[in-house]
Amino acid sequence: MTEAGETARGPLAGAVIAVAGAGGPAGRATLQRLARAGARVVGADANAERLAEAVDLARSDAGGAVITGDVVDLLDPAATKEWAGRIEKEHGRVDGLVHLVGGWRGSASFPETDLADWDLLEKLLIRTVQHTSLAFHDALLAAPAGRYVLISAAGATKPTAGNAAYSAAKAAAEAWTLALGDSFRKAAGEQPPTAAATVLVVKALVHDAMREERPNAKFAGFTDVTDLADAIADVWSRPAEEVNGTRQWLTPRP
Repeated sequence: MTEAGETARGPLAGAVIAVAGAGGPAGRATLQRLARAGARVVGADANAERLAEAVDLARSDAGGAVITGDVVDLLDPAATKEWAGRIEKEHGRVDGLVHLVGGWRGSASFPETDLADWDLLEKLLIRTVQHTSLAFHDALLAAPAGRYVLISAAGATKPTAGNAAYSAAKAAAEAWTLALGDSFRKAAGEQPPTAAATVLVVKALVHDAMREERPNAKFAGFTDVTDLADAIADVWSRPAEEVNGTRQWLTPRP
């Protein structure tokens, strides 16, 4: 529903979309945008309080649309698989997984890199991609227009000295997602794929609270979370073969 009593039409009408890492500002914007387009949205986050707030706010903003939340430890492959199976059982299908799990660690210089940062980022940025992609693979392949959407960063293409761990983790997550896309392509055989895996690349994200905290900041090249949500929704409006295995830039390419 877009507003109470108003039925949405379009590629997302009636679709079932899971959003991993739904508790932050980008998660809230994405939950709202997908729900307004008519999707049934299921968010997941490890933080119950943050998730509940995001779901409540997005549901209110989207006119009482169908948005639910599940507390899931995406670092646990069995729990992630159980979550995917539960969504498919309850809704009869899964049309998409949007991966918004984030995290950042950096250093003043390359020699000052703390490998403990890698230990954390490897879990947040790579393991959660591995677990969700493996858990949702078959359901997305079976859907009429299954989509796996990863949000990545420009630093994966042009790493800087102080962001070695972060950039390397993002690059690995991108490679894994593109491999998922190749699986979808091969499963289709001689026919165009119906499922797609794609990477949306940003420099960084910005939202209203950040602007209020830093009113003089320009946030040059940053992507607003509402624009990100629009780009995520647009993935379903394009043929799978057009978006599968691609990296789509939402910021100038470095």
